[in-house]
This record gives sequence, structure tokens and C-alpha cells, in this order.
Amino acid sequence: MIMTSLPKSLFSKPSLRITVGAVALALLAGCASKGEPAYTPKELRSFAETSSLEGVWSRNVGDGLGHARYPIAPAREGDTVFAADANGLVAAFNADNGNSEWEIELETPISSALNAIAGQLYLGTRNGEVISLDQRDGSVNWRSRVSSEVLAAPQANQQLLLVQSVDGQITALDRASGEERWVYASSQPSLTLRGTGTPMVIDPVSFVGFANGRLATLDNRNGQPLWELQVATPRGRSDVDRLVDLAGQPVVTPDGRLFVTSYNGNVVALEATRGGVLWESSLSSRHTPILVGNILLVVTDDSHVVGLDADSGQELWRNDDLEDRWLTAPAFADGRVVVGDFEGYVHLLDAREGTLVGRTRVHKSGISVRPATEGSTIHVQANNGRLETLEVTP
Repeated sequence: MIMTSLPKSLFSKPSLRITVGAVALALLAGCASKGEPAYTPKELRSFAETSSLEGVWSRNVGDGLGHARYPIAPAREGDTVFAADANGLVAAFNADNGNSEWEIELETPISSALNAIAGQLYLGTRNGEVISLDQRDGSVNWRSRVSSEVLAAPQANQQLLLVQSVDGQITALDRASGEERWVYASSQPSLTLRGTGTPMVIDPVSFVGFANGRLATLDNRNGQPLWELQVATPRGRSDVDRLVDLAGQPVVTPDGRLFVTSYNGNVVALEATRGGVLWESSLSSRHTPILVGNILLVVTDDSHVVGLDADSGQELWRNDDLEDRWLTAPAFADGRVVVGDFEGYVHLLDAREGTLVGRTRVHKSGISVRPATEGSTIHVQANNGRLETLEVTP
């Protein structure tokens, strides 16, 4: 059985957190025969490694992501890496050598990924607090309150910080002061995935996905929707069957295309200005995709890594060697796709061909948050808090 390595809070209700158990897994994957687990991760096999992952430095960051495995992914800006634990510890390290730059205790439980931008570090907490820290020394710039727990990293443009909370509400805060500017609320289904979408924020508008399968484009001046689209439609009799969360972050391109993933739905390419559908591909994913050149890279909910032609949605390649290994959202490092898995391995795949080219293990506690990358450098945080920096060669 692999239950001890699965996220303990995959689903959520408005005031209830449901631990994933065998029943939920059976509902998600179909009942397995003769008492077999509904999910059986593929065993790792040897392959011709053409890339190496060399350890550069490692540090322990507090007590890790907690029993609920909060999605507290690290962040990097410039020469500094930022990481945190679920109890409120935030730390900054020199990206090259791992030397500690500062460490603070916020005395409030952290629940969101980190976002480092323009000299500031933003994060959200379990009690609905949003905090802005100065990257230089960790001092608090401001603290503000939103409607509920924050699991997605707050997202910024020049003036605003957009925060998506677990009740489906979007709150726009002033980046300089933390003061509330506007609020947009959406309806929530009775059962959702444990987590929320992450807004994609540009200066004029924000693209926001919700647990009801809808995508909205919001005017950043006032929070009013410019257009809305039902990306994924609930189907089936049970609440589990009808899960259609847009749990990743939309990807927008300079030429005005928008790529969106959905759980139990499709990967969809849209015209960003009006929401017109360019193409759809039948892939279920709760992860944020990445665009490398003209290849859209998607990690599906059965942990297949798929490369799609960004113009047509045609499948260029698919790698199922890591099936059901509970892969993280993909990252990109020097021509390779980077993913972590539930046993704590980091895998490299060739972004153009999809073949496995490298692998190393960080820690047996597993990896559940997306790595942070810069060039050929990868920063990976394991569930127990271990922060490992790896270099891809050649």
C-alpha cells in the first residue's frame, strides 16, 4: 500500500478537511479488483542517464510541510532562495553556496507557496493572513487579512497583489500597503480538491480559475469580469466524479494565447482577449503547465508527462515511466523537464523528446511541491523540510 506517501488532504469542503483514504482513492480511480490498491506507482527502472544531478548544498528548513503537506514551494529571485515551513519559519539562503542570509519566525502557520518579486516576498497563512516581507532582512512590510485560508502563492503586478483563498474569493490588495482594493467572489461546489487555482496577473487583467470549472478574466481596476468561460463541466453522480477544479495557474503568452488545465476535464488553449477556444486536449491535470518554445508540458493526474504542440494541441510525446508516482508540477532547467515524486526522487526528462535523462533522490519523505529553477540550477524542498540545491550537467 502507498497510503503513507499520499497527500493527507486532497479534498476540501468549506469548513471540513477530508483525509484521503482507500475509499476516496477507489472513487477517483475505480475500484481495484481483489483488494489491490487503486493506485499502484510504477517501479523505477534503470535507463541510459545522459544528464547528472550534482548536489551543491542542502539545508534543513524547520519542520517541513506538516502532516497536511501544505504546498509551501520555495522561491528564488536573483541570488537568493527563500523557503519556509508550515509552522511559520521563513529563511533566506545564498543560492550559490547555501549560506544563511536571515531567518525569522512569523508565529503564524504558513500554508501557501512563496512568491519572490521586486525585492519583496509574499505568502499566505492558514488563518487567512497575507504577509509581505522585505527580501533583504525578512522584516515585515505589512500584514493583511483575507476571507479564508490561502494555499496559492499571492500574485503581483505593478500595483496589486491578488490573493485566491480556499472559499473561492479573490482579494486585490495594494502592494505597497496591503490595503484591500476590491473583492471578487465565486460559487464553490460542495466538494473540491485540496487547493485552489493560482491567478495569472498581468498589468491590465487577471486570469483566475475556480473549483467550479470556470475561468474568469478580471479587470484589475475594479475586479469586474470582462469575460467568463466554463472550461470544465461537472459530470457524474457523485461529488467526486463531478470534481472539475482549475487548480493550476493559467499560462499566458506575449502573443495573446492562454493555456489552462483542469481536473477531470481538458487542457484548453484560449484567445486571451475574448476567451475563444483555439483547441482542447483530453488530459486531466491539477498542475500548472509550462511552455518551452512551442511545446506545452503537462503533468497529468496519473503522472504521465506529456508534450503538446502549443499551436494545435497535438500530442508530440508522452512518458508514462513515472505513472502514479504523484509527480509535482513541472519545472524547467536547461532543456530538461524537472519533476519530483512521492518517494523523494527528482527526475529529468528531455523537453523535446520526453525521454528520461537523469535522476537523483533528495529524501525519502517525498517531494510534493514544484522545484524552483534558475538556468541549470534546481532548488528542491522535500516534505520534511530538506532544501537541496542541484546542478544539471552537462
